[in-house]
Amino acid sequence: MQTSQQKSNSAAIHFYHRPAQDNCLQNNLCGDKHGSSSQGTPLSFETFDEQCFTLESYPEITGFIDCDSPSYASVSSNKSPFSPQDSQPCYSDHHQSSYNTNGSPTSGLSSVDDGNDLKHKLRELEMSLLGPDDLDIVDSYGSYMEASFHGAPPSAKYNWDLIVENIPRLDLKEVLLLCAQAVSDGDISTARGWMDNVLVKMVSVGGDPIQRLGAYLLEGLRARLESSGSLIYKALKCEQPTSKELMSYMHVLYQICPYFKFAYLSANAVIAEAMANESRIHIIDFQIAQGTQWHLLIQALANRPGGPPFIRITGVDDSQSFHARGGGLQIVGERLSEFARSCGVPFEFNYAAMSGCEVQQQNLSVRPGEALAVNFPYILHHMPDESVSIENHRDRLLRLVKSLSPKVVTLVEQESNTNTSPFFHRFVETMDYYTAMFESIDVASLKDDKKRISAEQNCVARDIVNMIACEGVERVERHEVFGKWRMRFSMAGFRQCALSSSVMDSAQNLLKDFNQNYRLEHKDGALCLGWMKRAMATFSAWQ
Repeated sequence: MQTSQQKSNSAAIHFYHRPAQDNCLQNNLCGDKHGSSSQGTPLSFETFDEQCFTLESYPEITGFIDCDSPSYASVSSNKSPFSPQDSQPCYSDHHQSSYNTNGSPTSGLSSVDDGNDLKHKLRELEMSLLGPDDLDIVDSYGSYMEASFHGAPPSAKYNWDLIVENIPRLDLKEVLLLCAQAVSDGDISTARGWMDNVLVKMVSVGGDPIQRLGAYLLEGLRARLESSGSLIYKALKCEQPTSKELMSYMHVLYQICPYFKFAYLSANAVIAEAMANESRIHIIDFQIAQGTQWHLLIQALANRPGGPPFIRITGVDDSQSFHARGGGLQIVGERLSEFARSCGVPFEFNYAAMSGCEVQQQNLSVRPGEALAVNFPYILHHMPDESVSIENHRDRLLRLVKSLSPKVVTLVEQESNTNTSPFFHRFVETMDYYTAMFESIDVASLKDDKKRISAEQNCVARDIVNMIACEGVERVERHEVFGKWRMRFSMAGFRQCALSSSVMDSAQNLLKDFNQNYRLEHKDGALCLGWMKRAMATFSAWQ
């Protein structure tokens, strides 16, 4: 925090609150955490108890959302709860996307043949925003002459006063793309012009989905432009709410979105089937969070004909989850042990309080005679791969798990591609993905719901800022689409398991409690949860 204070001009954190009119106020990320507000529409989920939520990424949810994903560990670690390499953006609406296991989701903003379409559209938009006195600097092909602006900075090609007057007619997504392109091109004056003159008046953390997302994207762009991305990201982590507040925020997202329930329910169903005849079961959960995912599985195994098996759970979680829980992993073990006792299930808990990057075989307490299940819920995308580290912890961890001969491995990841994409394509993918996420959140809560706003700020904003502002080892939000995960698992020696009809039925029944625009698709042996036509998360099983 001292570093961020020393560079207060570059590391300041602002989000934008606009009333119904045009005025905007800059507010600190954490905003008003204690204000009362109306609740979002309550959603029932009869198969999960009320405390069964472990929202992290981005997040750092994580999963979709650092608060990182299904647990604050994934939600609020250097990761997050929710990006295709070399995908080419275009301008069609994101609802035109479809599930593509061979690469990125074929999102409207993420797929064109060569990227020229987007460049032409950006150029056309820029031309439409030029003042009448500036039209003579545009050549007959619609390209800007880079030669001379009569000594004026590049941003002088824009008539900012005229643009500001026409803000009500501007499309926020298009303006965000123009600003991101200027940042990508190193055109600092133009980027600052869009930020300071236009975007600040268009975004609001209390507005429509794209206005709320725009506020976080704008903050990420500012941080990147001023080379303060890591400072802002660290500041976001330092200014955490109390454990009680954070749990409340995570619970809001857990209730109004199916992303985490989808992950936990699917993994429980697959593990229960795989362990149907086993007398000694060992589960390694690489994002244990609160541990409540396993209540239903313990209950189910307690009622198994012939008596319950012995269950041992090893929980892995880094120090970021300590804050979310209000304590260390021993708290999780005590709660799970007490719950197992109440169900009459013999139980043991082990823990590895460390990042998955640090895990070695000796940390996992694998014993002969136990059937092993491994759970990766929205966590592997936080592991650096070969593009970040020569150790390539992402693939190293998969090879380590394979060497343990697990009976089943469950994987849930966001269907997005932000790992190795260049900055501008990553920005487009991030905007596309989170537009769908914010829309899906919006349908289950009131626009001015302060709890919803705080949940987005504390459990989603970290992920977005990290993806936009940070690079190298400091960028921990590195999602990959299912086609790439399938390749990694195959290279590590795994083979994909078929999902039974009962697993698919369980996931489908879950969606009955949510908006009808959620969809479930079974393709290439995996289950893909989507919002409208945008793929959001994919579940698969391996052995």
